[in-house]
Amino acid sequence: MSRAAVLGLEDGSVWWGEAFGDASSASGEVVFNTAMTGYQEIASDASYNGQLVVLTYPLIGNYGVFDRASESRRPWVEALVVRELNATCRDDTIDLDAYMRQYGVPGIAGVDTRALVRRLRAKGTLRGAVLQVPPDRAHDGGVGQEAVAKARAAAPLAAKPLVIESTGLSRQVGSGPKVALLDTGVKENQVRCLVRRGATVKVFPATSTAREVLSWSPDGVVITNGPGDPAAIPQITRNAKLLLDAALQRGAARPLPILGICLGHQLLALAFGARTFKLKFGHRGGNQPVKDLKTGRVHITSQNHGFAVDPDSLPSSEFEVTHRNLNDGTVEGMAHRELPIFSVQYHPEAHPGPWDNAYIFREFVAALKGA
Repeated sequence: MSRAAVLGLEDGSVWWGEAFGDASSASGEVVFNTAMTGYQEIASDASYNGQLVVLTYPLIGNYGVFDRASESRRPWVEALVVRELNATCRDDTIDLDAYMRQYGVPGIAGVDTRALVRRLRAKGTLRGAVLQVPPDRAHDGGVGQEAVAKARAAAPLAAKPLVIESTGLSRQVGSGPKVALLDTGVKENQVRCLVRRGATVKVFPATSTAREVLSWSPDGVVITNGPGDPAAIPQITRNAKLLLDAALQRGAARPLPILGICLGHQLLALAFGARTFKLKFGHRGGNQPVKDLKTGRVHITSQNHGFAVDPDSLPSSEFEVTHRNLNDGTVEGMAHRELPIFSVQYHPEAHPGPWDNAYIFREFVAALKGA
């Protein structure tokens, strides 16, 4: 062991292990993901900005890191917490440890992640902090208490400009019907899924106004996933409301299809006057069962969110709930009753099913083309 590390939680518990990745400290919300693969996609998902992620699958890093698996320009997790870190076994890949060093992200291995996740499930999401020390100070009680103190001092998600940090630069790819994509932390595969189905995608930073988006004369709008509390970004919600107003004014004669994904789903709900609430420990993993209420079909979905839409607050005269989570009954999708405006809480660009949810993009692009 070259460096010891400790994770302190705001409840006072202390979890020791071996440091990997960058030799820095980190703090934020501690959440867990139950997927068996996809550690690079998880690390590079901007929805995790501000969070330390515990991976429940015990063997992490064994197939390495490679460019096409990244969902963003950099990893966004504050830190990774794993049971066992492995070197890559594949040619033309780099170790997860080296990847995290490259981008300044710390990690801690050797933690009893099963016990840690049971605590998070019982108590709900907790703030935490990771500190690193020389091996001879491992299990030092004073260091553990320092980590706990830093965890308790960590700012809540709502106090951080997470979406502004996560959004990227404007760019345009593809050819076909024009899709304006409001980037609140987009995963790259969402762009690929749209382009693959014959769309031109122009990415607008989250700071873009509705006027700037509409001045491009798009055939449709996508509001993407992203980090943090949707109620903490009222300016972006206002822009989503203006985009919705534009679609409503155009009506069925000249429809402006709108698709919301994850945070985008929540922002659409807020724009129509609904409310969101924080889940006890969120939905994060690749095996969340979601029922399509129209067809009765159950889809296996990939998810990463800590907030949900309150179904009782939706304006039922305009919107209907279209999907439900079969684990806890929360809203997983909604749609306008007359116009092609719809959203899903899960990630249709991920394929744990493996192709269960590709129809979301197919239906959106069909709406663009008036099919």
